[in-house]
Amino acid sequence: MDRPDRRIPRRRLLQGAATFSGVLVLPRRVLGGPGAEEPPPSDQIGGALIGCGGRGGGTFGNFGKAVRKLADCDVKFFGKADNKTVYSDFRRLLERKDIEVVAIATHPGWHALISIAAMEAGKDVLCEKPMTRFIAEGRAVVEAERRYRRIFQIGTFGRFKASQDKRNIQIHKIMASGRLKPCQAVHIKKGGLKVKEWSGVVNPKPHNVPQYLDWDLYCGSAPLRPYHPHRFGGTHRGYWDYEGGGMSDMGQHHFDPVQWTFAKDDTSPVEIEASAAPAHPEACGMWGWVELKYADGLTFVMTSEEWGPPYDRLKSRDVSPADLDEEGKKAVAAMPDPEPMSDFLTAVKTRNRAGGNAEAAHRCATLLHLANIAIRVGRKVRYDPVKERIVGDDEANRLVCPPMRAPWRL
Repeated sequence: MDRPDRRIPRRRLLQGAATFSGVLVLPRRVLGGPGAEEPPPSDQIGGALIGCGGRGGGTFGNFGKAVRKLADCDVKFFGKADNKTVYSDFRRLLERKDIEVVAIATHPGWHALISIAAMEAGKDVLCEKPMTRFIAEGRAVVEAERRYRRIFQIGTFGRFKASQDKRNIQIHKIMASGRLKPCQAVHIKKGGLKVKEWSGVVNPKPHNVPQYLDWDLYCGSAPLRPYHPHRFGGTHRGYWDYEGGGMSDMGQHHFDPVQWTFAKDDTSPVEIEASAAPAHPEACGMWGWVELKYADGLTFVMTSEEWGPPYDRLKSRDVSPADLDEEGKKAVAAMPDPEPMSDFLTAVKTRNRAGGNAEAAHRCATLLHLANIAIRVGRKVRYDPVKERIVGDDEANRLVCPPMRAPWRL
């Protein structure tokens, strides 16, 4: 496989390949369910799967019969010649004009780069969670979605259900009104973040790279570490190079609907504090809790239930009309309900933004990245949600946009 010896210009198709990991299976109703019968090929959308291990095939299958798979791409096909159905180099796949949508189920270290390349190539993108490996990647994906006018959706579906719940709609309207200041609400997520399960191996013994695997391309923009089986497949989640532990694996599921409910799709927390064991520079480890506070006072709390003493700092508190003055109550009552969200295939057909669009998905992924940054540096950090930078902490800020291994760049 050819490799350029120069830096790749911004927003150009990036060299690389896909990897595989465990992925989310979405309900057909979320993606645009199939009809009762197979539509004729002329009515189908041509699609491809990039990242074919784990549940990648199942994820693509949830497109339904409206999408016909034309090709698969994965670095585990290393050594096989690219052809019309199997690719090891995603750039070759993206050259095809008959492929209109791609499902990306690689490890998160590839999500941003492949998403940007696909949108530049004129494809619409369904990308697995978490959206990105670090914060700056998310902003680059948002810019690509806008620049190339493509449809992008992250592979979670909780916000669709949340947006149909009357109580959640009421909270959303109260928060969107901007009349609740300061906001005293606290949302606590207890457990379900697989912290121990997705902890990395410290100082693993190097192994020989399997012949079928291009390890260099698997690592992508991350440092080229010695191969170890635990860094590959589903257990890649335990390493900062590719993901961010159970926080990144499960967090976007849990907080995507909550973020919508509290009308925070366009901003991020400003103060983040964590209780965790000392962090390893490569392997994700154990933590107890993380608090993420927004400028208006709203606080999200994640508790692992797997490390340290029980969390007892804040208590859950919801939002209700009783928190508003009379003028605020009237203003909220006069607000229309939010517009229904478009699922992925509806968005592809209508060219309206999908419900889990790039900006919303980026803001949710930022929650997870900020939590992990506080865990890794071991102290409270402050964040500017407009400039998207850590304030007054150079060490923490380097984790917002860590160096990418040449020739990769955003």
